Amino acid sequence: MTKRDVKNIGVIGCGVMGQGIIQTLVTTEHSVFIYDVSPEMVTKSISQITNRINRLVEKETISRQAADKAIKSINIAETLGDLSKCSVIIEAVYENLDLKINIINQLEEFISDDVIIASNTSSLLIASIASQCRLPNRVAGLHFFNPVPLMKLVEVVAGPATSNKTVEVLKSLSSGMGKLPVQVKDAPGFLVNFGGRAYTTEAMRLLHERIATPSQIDYIMRLHAGFMMGPLELADLTGIDVNYPVTQLIYNGYNQDPRIKTSFPHMQLFEAARFGRKTNHGSYIYDKNGLKKDINPIYVPATETIPLTTVITDKTFQSLSKYLLNKGFSVLEHDDGQSPIIAELYGEDCSAYIERTRCDYKRLIAVDMLFKDEESITLMTPPGRSQTHLDGFVRALMQQDIKAILIKDSPGFIAQRITAMIANLGCEMAQIGIAKPTDIDQAMRVGLNYPHGPIEWADKIGVKRCYNIMSSLQFITGDDRYRPSQWLRQRALLDLPIHTCDE
Repeated sequence: MTKRDVKNIGVIGCGVMGQGIIQTLVTTEHSVFIYDVSPEMVTKSISQITNRINRLVEKETISRQAADKAIKSINIAETLGDLSKCSVIIEAVYENLDLKINIINQLEEFISDDVIIASNTSSLLIASIASQCRLPNRVAGLHFFNPVPLMKLVEVVAGPATSNKTVEVLKSLSSGMGKLPVQVKDAPGFLVNFGGRAYTTEAMRLLHERIATPSQIDYIMRLHAGFMMGPLELADLTGIDVNYPVTQLIYNGYNQDPRIKTSFPHMQLFEAARFGRKTNHGSYIYDKNGLKKDINPIYVPATETIPLTTVITDKTFQSLSKYLLNKGFSVLEHDDGQSPIIAELYGEDCSAYIERTRCDYKRLIAVDMLFKDEESITLMTPPGRSQTHLDGFVRALMQQDIKAILIKDSPGFIAQRITAMIANLGCEMAQIGIAKPTDIDQAMRVGLNYPHGPIEWADKIGVKRCYNIMSSLQFITGDDRYRPSQWLRQRALLDLPIHTCDE
């Protein structure tokens, strides 16, 4: 079956996802037959889809002629047997394994052997669905993202028995719908939902360790790392009632791999029914207009200390020395016993640096030189710091219009930890063959609006540096959560480009 053979498409289920799929199909010149166990739902869905298509005409997105043609392309299937004229049938019913298997088993009684069946499941394994079907080779996943008409990505999920022909037809159909099809392996969370775990779960871990406030974490990830939304405000937007159960499902699906594990604040929000914007309370509190009540992430000096413009730093910290000199500081390479000691750390915390160098812990201030912008920079200090030295250094930065975000002592600061975890999980997806490395990056950019794909993040950080950050995190914390992927380790040790494949 080629693209030209894909004429009539069946859609089972007229809920939110089903409607989105139907709308996208008919507005891309496909003839669609729709079925739902509830005739009233079918009627309601056609009305809602028609209204949305008519609004596209009002917005001049499509012509009146194209809209009329699209609306006329919606056909009602009164029974599952009426879908026998379709070459591809997309199942988009409620996310329940028994329900999906039952519908497909009934469907197989009416359709010919060359009809392809695609499930729009977002969390169930295709292996589980197809194993109960008469012809498992024609069953695959076709995972759309909500809202379907706007989201460009489609995951084409090949189960263990899915034929190459089935995959190619579904990829062709997806392209014909104006989507970007990415072929992915059948696995918990598929690609995007699995890869997206690191962003939220590492932020939750930082909250659990009280390293920073939600406002600080989100500010750093937006302004310094370039994400459109911070991980905690994003979790509040999608809903804790959605992202926490999905995280648990994927975590258990991968036999409780520590790298996917979330933390207590995530569970606590879920158990307290503080689901985010929809309940006006998540990581943030929201007013009646949905605006979050934020806390200023910028550090305000606690004392009236005079600006300290002479600092000490190691001569190996070349980017730090250049930065400080450009900001008007006098930089000393040898300790004068009184000036702030400024360090440029990667994956290490202040405490580890102090133990290694035996410097004066009271005067040490660490700076994240990997993630900063023109107006702000992240600082961290060890327990027992000198408030006078900290405030004097911050006041000197303020004279140069530089704002400081002050966090507690943390290996890898904020952005280093989160982006390295994203990169490591992306590398692990490549290692276990979820998809091709370039497809992993493209899917995450398109599906989640990441500024860089996860494997690209390793390249941006520096492959060896990313590996060292993860290794340092694992060593300092003793937690296999930070266990480097073999994909990352091998390419770092061999000094190979991160996208280098081994087959």
